[in-house]
Parts: sequence; structure tokens; C-alpha cells
Amino acid sequence: MSSESIDSTTQQSSDRLTTGVPGLDPIVHGGYVPARNYLIRGGPGVGKTLLGVHFLAAGLEVGDQPMFISMGEIEADLRENARSFGFDLTNVPILDLSPTPAAFEHDETSKDIFQPDEEGRSVTTQIAEEVLAVEPDRVVVDPLTLFRYLGVDESLLRRRLLSFLASLKAQEATVLFTSEHTQLVPDDDLQFMSDGAITLRAAADNRTLEVTKLRKSNFQSGTHSIRIDDDGMRVFAQLVPETQHVDVDFSAEQLPSGVPELDQLLHGGLERGTTTILTGPSGVGKTTIGAQYLKEGASHGDRSVMYLFEEAKPTLLHRAKSIGLPLREMIEHGTLVVEEIDPQDISPEEFANRVRQGVEQEDTRLVMIDGIDGYRTMFPHDRDTEAYERRLNPLTTYLQRQGVTTILTSEVRDITGNFQATDHPVSYLGDNLVFLRYLELDGELQKAIGVLKKRASDFERTLRTFEITPHGLSVGEPLTGLQGILKGIPESTD
Repeated sequence: MSSESIDSTTQQSSDRLTTGVPGLDPIVHGGYVPARNYLIRGGPGVGKTLLGVHFLAAGLEVGDQPMFISMGEIEADLRENARSFGFDLTNVPILDLSPTPAAFEHDETSKDIFQPDEEGRSVTTQIAEEVLAVEPDRVVVDPLTLFRYLGVDESLLRRRLLSFLASLKAQEATVLFTSEHTQLVPDDDLQFMSDGAITLRAAADNRTLEVTKLRKSNFQSGTHSIRIDDDGMRVFAQLVPETQHVDVDFSAEQLPSGVPELDQLLHGGLERGTTTILTGPSGVGKTTIGAQYLKEGASHGDRSVMYLFEEAKPTLLHRAKSIGLPLREMIEHGTLVVEEIDPQDISPEEFANRVRQGVEQEDTRLVMIDGIDGYRTMFPHDRDTEAYERRLNPLTTYLQRQGVTTILTSEVRDITGNFQATDHPVSYLGDNLVFLRYLELDGELQKAIGVLKKRASDFERTLRTFEITPHGLSVGEPLTGLQGILKGIPESTD
């Protein structure tokens, strides 16, 4: 199960009604405005009914009187489905107006699939009388679009719908009504009638929510991610650094690596609050060098989090032990958290929420994303576009504004040959760009490290060889008297 959303509060404010959905209240700036009606749009199976159940259940917790008007699902199924998500609707009156088998036995020329009840009351009469009897504060009508099958023309239908919503508003009830719109049966009229509109979508690899209208209230625009599990629905807002800015008093002090020669290469280390990209081919040592900085941060009391997109945690800890990096001890002491991330099971918004939670609730000061190529697979339909860069950029900007030191690893495919810093145009995200290369030197395959960019200070223009030994990272003296190093095949300049 996913971690708790840091925006999951569902406490009702004095002028708003909580949506009941963790993570949704901040998107609609505190909740729904009371005594208004909201359209919940989307195809079948996207979570419209569940969103309504959250709203009613939250009302019970604060003493509101809820009511559910079901025009599609029978009462028994509705209660059972809600129970499967942990919601007890025992104290929620449900007016079951779902079509019965008798609806298909009357005149075939009629469009009205809703038949009078045993007392001869029409559907509209049943609704009016039940609403008067219950006097609800919160109402869910699911789906309102079935009113179209009352056998009336569009003009009369609109008047009836407006009258129905007006009657609920007169009782100061807050109403959620759902719509299954299609190209053949659009819901433009319902959008016009509503005070707010929320659209839910579901694809094979993700679920999303978007607020498109909210009268007399601001809201956070954009496409937000949804997760539905055994506990119901949870929303993860798209990260917008401008709205998450916090003034952090942090100095421009440097974070050293603990390896003197590497610190000389970077003229002291990495400035805190900056983003560093470690780039190089597979197996060259990007993760090890990044972890070296986390180790040094721990010695200064900093809490670090490493997000693994391409390597299993046990493998990482085994490798770290073999080269003298005490990552397991750091975990035990609480200075390091290592999380494996399955990019097929998490959205970019949910991941950003997880990072924010670590920063704002756990005081994380160093974040390492290993590696951004795995992060990129969270966008299966946009792998060849800049979609993931548009999500990664706000995340790194947010971390920078929080004063968090960030390390990203990026893999390049070519082991030797013409030099290329990264395989994807992400170098602009980094304040510092450190590259690692394989070299053929003196008939041996060796590794070299160099710096291409460092915004906050100067850096050494030479390259240095390095190796990863059982005793840790060892960096050599600057390579001089050679050319063609970046191609991987150095030649003497003598």
C-alpha cells in the first residue's frame, strides 16, 4: 500500500465541507462550498461512486445527515461495495431507484425506464418526498444522467433537473451528482447547471482527476493522480513548486564527499541545496559516489533518502558492505532510508508526494534518485517525449527551494567513443554535472571522473582516475599529458 499523502487531512473547516478523499481537499482549497452542487464526470469504473461514498462517510464523522439516491446500482450491491472499501453505510439512507425487471416489460415505445413504485408514486415524487423526510445535509445522486430516461423532451428535462437541484439547495444540502458522458450523450448541460465539475479518468496504467470548474472558489488546476486500493480513493496532487515554496534559512556551505581528491576536483564539495547529476555508463560507479555523499551527510547529522528505481535494496546493501560503505548501519541509526520504487506501480505525482513527505515531515536533507532512467519509465506512453522532464523539473525545483541537496544518477549507453554527457536532455536540471567514463589506459580498463558544470563555485578542469576498492572509493591525481580522454582512448601529448 502507498504511503500516506501529506495532504490527506479531512478535517472540516468552518466554511468548507471536506471531500473525505485524502489529498483532494487541498486541490479544491479546503473542500466543497456548502449548499452547492458538484458534477462528478467520468466513464464506468473510474471511481465516481466511490468519491461520493467518501463524501457521505466524512459527513457522518462530523454529524451531518447524508443521503444516497441510486439510479443505477441496487441498494444491497451499493452497501456491499462500500463495505469492501471499509465504509459502513448503515446510517446512510439510500433511495434505490435502480431500474427493475418490470421496466423492460412495459410499453416498448416508451423511453421511461423508471416505473412508479408500489404506491403509484413517480420517480420525481419519490425523490421529493424522501428528501423532505430525511432532510439531508449531503446528497449523492448516482448517476444523474439517468434522468434522461424519464421519457421527457430535453427542454422539460432541463427544467426538471434545475428544479430538482434548486429544491436541494433550498434545504442547504450539498450535492454530488455523477455523469457518464459519451460523445453520443454529452453532459454539457449538466456542466452548465453545476457549481463545480470534477473529471475522473482511468487508463491501463494510471488514474487521474482534474477539477475544471469551481464557482466562488479557487482550485489547483492540472491533472492529478489517483490511487484506489482497499482503503478507498487517494489523490496525489501535481507538484507545483510555486505553491509549495517555503523560505528555508540554509547557508551556502559545502557538503564534502569525505574523499580528499574528489573534494579537490569539486573545489570543496557540493553546495547544499543544489542538484547534482552523476552521469556515466552502467557499472561505472554512479551509485557508489552518490552514496559516499550520503555517508558524509550522515556524519553531520543529516537524514538522507535514497530512492532506487533500478536496483534491489538487498543488492545495494550487499555491494555497499563489500566496499566499506556502512549503509546498513546508517539505516539502523535512522540517518538513511532506502526505498525501492516500482515505476509500474506508482505515478509521478505519488512519487513526488512521497518525496515531499520525507522532506516536510521527516526533515530529509539529502535526496538521491537512482536513477532517472528508471523514473522515466513511469511515463510508458511518453518515453520518447519530454513529459518526464516536465515532472522531474518541478520536483528538483521544489527540493532546491527547501534547501535539500539532491543527487540524480543518469545512465549513458555508450561505454567509449564520442563523449556525450547524458542520453537525454536533462543536464539543465543540474546545478552540478559530474561525469564518469571508462578509459583504456596502459592496456587496462580504468575509470575516470570529471566535472562539466558547477554553478555555485569553480571546479577543477582536469580528469582523475578512480577505483572502487574493498576499502572504499579511491581517487587519483589529475591526468596530465594526455588527450582523447573523453573518447575513452587517451593518447600521449608528448
